[in-house]
Amino acid sequence: MSLAEPILQLDGAPLPIEPGSRTTVPIDLTVAAGELLLIDLVGPRRAAAFADAIAGLLPPIAGRVLFEGRDWQEMPQPAAEALRGRIGRAYRDDLWLPFLSVPENIFLLPSYHTCSARSGLLTEASRPCQLLGLPGVPSGYSSDLFEDTLRRPALARAFVGSPRLVVFEHPTERLGLSLLSPILRLARLLRDEGGALLWLVFGDARDVAAAVQPSLRLRLSGTRIVPVSRVTA
Repeated sequence: MSLAEPILQLDGAPLPIEPGSRTTVPIDLTVAAGELLLIDLVGPRRAAAFADAIAGLLPPIAGRVLFEGRDWQEMPQPAAEALRGRIGRAYRDDLWLPFLSVPENIFLLPSYHTCSARSGLLTEASRPCQLLGLPGVPSGYSSDLFEDTLRRPALARAFVGSPRLVVFEHPTERLGLSLLSPILRLARLLRDEGGALLWLVFGDARDVAAAVQPSLRLRLSGTRIVPVSRVTA
């Protein structure tokens, strides 16, 4: 991949993220290294579907969705799965496999896609956990921890495995605004290291919109994703 090539690109791609099998109008969007995009997608289902689409899990009706210059629809499944390992995602609904411990859940994706040693992954996961106010990666199983405690490692998990792109599904909806500052620090670290971040919001996110200074603000208006304003990264 050349240095000038974007991390993510949507090229005339209508996405099937609307209720009733409707699609958006064709979307043209480029996300470069170091950028943070704040996108208001109105509701959680649209946000989750949009995140699926940019990760190649929900094909566009037409056009192309490219990650690191490669079209998801033109890749063999093993190659797409490997490339998908470079995308970190903080889901709205925390996903924990009950038969794995919390550390094993966090290490599952990078262990599957890379040859990283468990000790290295533990060190890597400790940094975002500590920034979010935890002493480190919680031990034990998800059933042993309070929901509020679990939300922090669920967010930290998105930064493990050296992702090029991280996607948030409105993390402050449940984490609260008290953690906005450390979340922004995590975003800054990712961007400084050459990654990019898509921060998806919905509902009443005015406080988040006021605090976050993105490279680009977008919102879903009808079936169009339109820019709101351009600001300095």
